[in-house]
Amino acid sequence: MGTIVMAATAVLVVLGFTNPVWWLAAVALLYLSVRYGWVSSASSSGPPPAAPGSAPATYRAYKARRDQQAKWERRYRRERPFEARRQERTK
Repeated sequence: MGTIVMAATAVLVVLGFTNPVWWLAAVALLYLSVRYGWVSSASSSGPPPAAPGSAPATYRAYKARRDQQAKWERRYRRERPFEARRQERTK
């Protein structure tokens, strides 16, 4: 839905060069989309609710990122032993 709203806003702005009333329509469309949540963003939606008895979603996400990073670092050291040693000496 957000893509449609943004495309319609762009069309209204382009039409506004011949008739400024279209710019007002574009502003109204953007206002309504923000007001009623037609344009969704990841930051405004917030984390999903955690199930009872489980860790909070933010900690689960942190742990998943941390484990993935550790996996990548182990793989890098395994596949490129000389570069990994060089990086350890510079730390």
